Amino acid sequence: MQALARGQYPGRRIKENALPGLKAVGYWDAKFDQNWGLSWHCNEGIEISYLESGTMDFAVDGRELTLEPGDLIVTRPWQMHRLGRPYLRPNKLHWVIVDVGVRRPDQSWKWPRWFLLDPDEAAELEQKLRQNEKPVWRATSEIRHCFHLIAQAVENDVDGSHISRLGVRINELVLLMLDLLRSQLVPIEYPTSSRQNVRAFLSSLVLQPDRLGSEWTLESMAAQCGLRITQFVHYVKELTNMAPLHYLNHCRLEYAAKLLYERPSLSVTDIAFLCGFSSSQYFATLFRRRYGKSPRDFRLAQY
Repeated sequence: MQALARGQYPGRRIKENALPGLKAVGYWDAKFDQNWGLSWHCNEGIEISYLESGTMDFAVDGRELTLEPGDLIVTRPWQMHRLGRPYLRPNKLHWVIVDVGVRRPDQSWKWPRWFLLDPDEAAELEQKLRQNEKPVWRATSEIRHCFHLIAQAVENDVDGSHISRLGVRINELVLLMLDLLRSQLVPIEYPTSSRQNVRAFLSSLVLQPDRLGSEWTLESMAAQCGLRITQFVHYVKELTNMAPLHYLNHCRLEYAAKLLYERPSLSVTDIAFLCGFSSSQYFATLFRRRYGKSPRDFRLAQY
């Protein structure tokens, strides 16, 4: 995780007088299933988040949603929301949380003094965000680019060296949000047939685990989806936040862990080959790296 924060929020500390009202800004880039999530909570401000890759279980005001790559999420200070069910999947999520001085819908907003909005535009944005009951939008290309620039400023900041850049980028993000809310024509990017093919192939590795034993290569996986390797890699990273072979091993290890528990008659070597690993030693190395135990110790711990 890369983040700058104040108060209860995790991250490197923002200096006291720098961008007052900015509670947290940053991103996480989770490559594996996580053993944690964020239970029901409200933020100390308005949160604008962007899911760059992977998927995420999200709930707000009692509604259960599955976020897709390219989704823009807006939650207001009084909105209860939750990330994960209960844990998080592999994904890359960006966020900005700005305190606007309210905790209830009936309170007047106070934008931070470093916001460059014209007073009329500030009032317009407040009204639109108050009335907006749609928590998930599709990010425009400009919003996506803006989040990338914000992430770069967070990464490169040393003791406040990029605070001015962050202020400029967050102002840009807010103006882009106003443009999006004004349009009320949220661009929907329907999945292409190529993306659907990749999604179906990745799903088959989970739903038909016998396929994991095949000798998959990057070339053969791409061919299975009717794509060039570069296209295939792009869609897999977008959908899973992992490289294709990384995701393949991720699925193989999850299935192996399941077999270690459910099939005690199978040896560790049998399971390694059944799941598609070329050697039991390589399997054991990856398994220990993922689960913190050897396959044999993992099996013993289940009983």
